[in-house]
Formats: sequence, structure tokens, C-alpha cells
Amino acid sequence: MKLFWKLFCSMVLITALACSAGGYALINAQFHASLDREVAALYEENDLLRFALAQELAFNPMYTRRQLAKAAGGITIITGQGRTVSFRLSDEAGTSLGGSGVLPVEAESLTSHLPAGQRGWVMNALADGRIYLHAASPLALEDGILYLENCREVGELFRTRAEQYQSFFSLMLVLTGAVGVLSLAVAAMLVRPLARLSAAARRMAEGELSQRVRVDGDDEIAQLSADFNVMAHRIQRQVAELKAAQRRQEDFIGSFAHEIKTPLTSIIGYADLLRSRPAGPEQIRESAGYIFGEGRRLEALSRKLLDLIVLERRDFPLRSVPLDGFLRRAAGAMEPTLAQAGIRLSLQAQSVTAPMEPDLMETVCVNLLDNARKAMENGGEVLLEGFAEAGGWCIQVTDQGKGIPQGELERVTEAFYMVDKSRSRAQGGAGLGLALCRRIAELHGGGLEIESEPGRGTRVRVHWKGGDAPCKTGKTGSSPS
Repeated sequence: MKLFWKLFCSMVLITALACSAGGYALINAQFHASLDREVAALYEENDLLRFALAQELAFNPMYTRRQLAKAAGGITIITGQGRTVSFRLSDEAGTSLGGSGVLPVEAESLTSHLPAGQRGWVMNALADGRIYLHAASPLALEDGILYLENCREVGELFRTRAEQYQSFFSLMLVLTGAVGVLSLAVAAMLVRPLARLSAAARRMAEGELSQRVRVDGDDEIAQLSADFNVMAHRIQRQVAELKAAQRRQEDFIGSFAHEIKTPLTSIIGYADLLRSRPAGPEQIRESAGYIFGEGRRLEALSRKLLDLIVLERRDFPLRSVPLDGFLRRAAGAMEPTLAQAGIRLSLQAQSVTAPMEPDLMETVCVNLLDNARKAMENGGEVLLEGFAEAGGWCIQVTDQGKGIPQGELERVTEAFYMVDKSRSRAQGGAGLGLALCRRIAELHGGGLEIESEPGRGTRVRVHWKGGDAPCKTGKTGSSPS
């Protein structure tokens, strides 16, 4: 059964049962209160009769039972409502000895069951539908016990109760119908947020991850709706991140396939040329040069990928290295390549000692200088700097290249991300350099900062922290290229 019908049936059933029980108890309480009043009135009438008979005995104390019964025929009791009270006097066997008026009930049904010296009452229903309260009390005389009996009709009480039951039943039908209509509205109002939640969950299951539900109020259902929105937001964000990771992976596969395909094609072509036909020394030297260059390119790409994997797994011990000598070696490694591209390299480094892993940090410098080379197609100047700063050290590379658009700055340190894919591939890039630099800087307890303006150049700062920063002991300047 659906929750809507459970709520509807529960509200109608609980209301009907509660009202029925309450109405039944109220009607019966009223009936028994009226019946108790009738019994009290019955006993009062019996007491009045006993008083009148006691007065008669006071004047004639020697009366026998039959003499008293005969004398009682002249006694008349009229109530405040103008009703004449009929009574009867009978012996222990229930035989009538006299009285005033006619009682509609037999005496034996009550007098034979009364304990000695006690009074009591019973209810008698006659064949014609009338109902009477029949009371009897004992009178002790010299020749035995005489029972004084009187009656009150209470049929009106039962008829009134039956009418009240009938009216209450009709009222309950109307009330149940009204409660049913109200319960439909309340159940629909309570279930509506759950229906929205269910519909949103189904649409999310179909792929519409932007689904949210309206939050009304602060009850449990509203809290559930708020929790659903939080869950949906997190799922949408995680799915977006997974899609972005998938796109980056696809970009990497395309870049890596391109990087491998181009040098392999050249290597296979020149090797096949050397293998299949005779060649002169110059052609052999040229072919070997191409094979060697493309092989080194593959080696560099493989080393970068391996470095990324290794950096995910381990830390590297740092050792103190003279910063100026370290930067001169890094600049010397890149000097031929930069000179071939028409780029002049300037070096400014302080004569300080910095804690680092020199092989990894050299990878950072080479990558940054190589990125500067790729950004400066028309030549120019690149500045490589190294110095101590407050609480740490910094290596900085500034170029005069094309620059990086502001919208791309936050993504250039992602692995395999390239601002200009066609130019990067043509120049031997795979989008790994800055990602590798960022991870190496993080291993040194530092980070990577990039400032760039399209058309004017880029400045990349690698900074890391160690112990107390060494004092500045001077600055060296050179132009290796």
C-alpha cells in the first residue's frame, strides 16, 4: 500500500475509533447517571412509604402483618411531580397482603432473593416493552417480616439512549466523511514533498544531475529534502570531476600517441633507409643524427612520465647546494637549445646555500627554461634568477613570450594540459612540464606561482621553505648565451 493511502486510512480510522469510543462512553455515562438518579428517587419513595407505615405502627403497635397491610390501603403518597406512588406489602413467599395501587411486577422475583434485613432493587422488562425499577425493603413485625415494594418506570431512559445512539451514528457518518476529505488534503500535502524527491531521484538516475528539490519549512521532510540537495550537489560535482579527469586522460592519450608516433615514424624511416639501400657517409651521419635526436626525445618523454609516477610514491632527501653554482649548471644545460632558437639567457643568482634535491630541482629549471623557449618563437631574452627570501628560497624564470590567458592560469599546472595543443605538439610538448614542476616544488615544501600577461611574457616563481634563510652574501650576473 502506498504511503498516501496509509496516511489517509490511518487518520480516518484513528479519528473514527477515537470519536466512537468517546461518544459511546459519554452516552453510557449519561445513561448510568440518569439511572442512578432514578434508583435514588425509587429509594426515596420507598423511605417515604416506610415512614408512613412507621407512623401507623406508632399508633397501633400491636398490628399484625395482615392488619398493617389492610391499614396501608388508606395511605396515599404523592410526589413533587404530582405522581401517586403505588406500593405493595407482601410476605416472605412473595404473596401480596395489601397495598395502594397496582404494581406491574411480581414480588417473588425480588423478595425471595433479598438478604434478611436489607433492601434492594431489580430491573424488570415487561412484554409490552415497558421497563421498571422494582425496589423492596423489609419491615420486622411480631408475626414475621413484611416487605414494602414500589416501582418506577424507566423506559424513557432506554429510549433516550437509543435515540442518542442513532443520532451519534448519523453524526459519525458525517464526521467520518468530513475527516476523510480533510485527510485526503493532509495526506496529499505530506506526500507532495516525497513525490518531488522521488521524481528528482528518478531524473537523477536518468542522468539529469542538476535536479534539486524545493525545501519548505524545517520539519523532517524538509531536512530530508535539504540532505538530498547536498547529496545531489556532491554527486554532480564528483561526476563533473570524473568527466574532467576523463577529458584530461583523453587529451593525454592523444598527446602521448602523437608524441610517440612522430619520433617513431622518423626513427623507423631513417633506419629503414639505412637498412634497405647503400648510403654515403654524409647521408649516414644525417640519418643517424635524426635517429639519435628522436630517440632522445622519446627518452625525455618517458623520463617525465616516470618522474610523475615516482613522485606519487615517495619523498626525496634534501641536501644543501650552492644556489649560484646549481643555476649555472642548469643554464649551461639549456644554453645550446636556447641559442639555436635565438634566445639570450641571463642569470642572476645569490651566493647562498639552499636545501634541495638537485636532480629534481634541475628538472624544474630545465622545464621552465624549455617552456620559455617554446613561448618565444621570435627570440628574445630569458632571465633566470635565484635568491633567498624570508623563510626560504626562490628560483624565478621570466620570459618575453606570448604569455598565458588569464582563464588558463589555473589549469596550466594540470598534467597533460596544454594552452595551445598544436604549437606544443609541434615543439615536442606533452603538457607535463609545469605539472612536474609543481609536484617537485611541493616535495620541497613549497609551491609554484605564475604571473602572465598575453603578448608581454610570463614569470614563474618556484619557492620553498627550509630552516633559517641564509644571509645575502652577494649577487652574480652572467649571460651564458
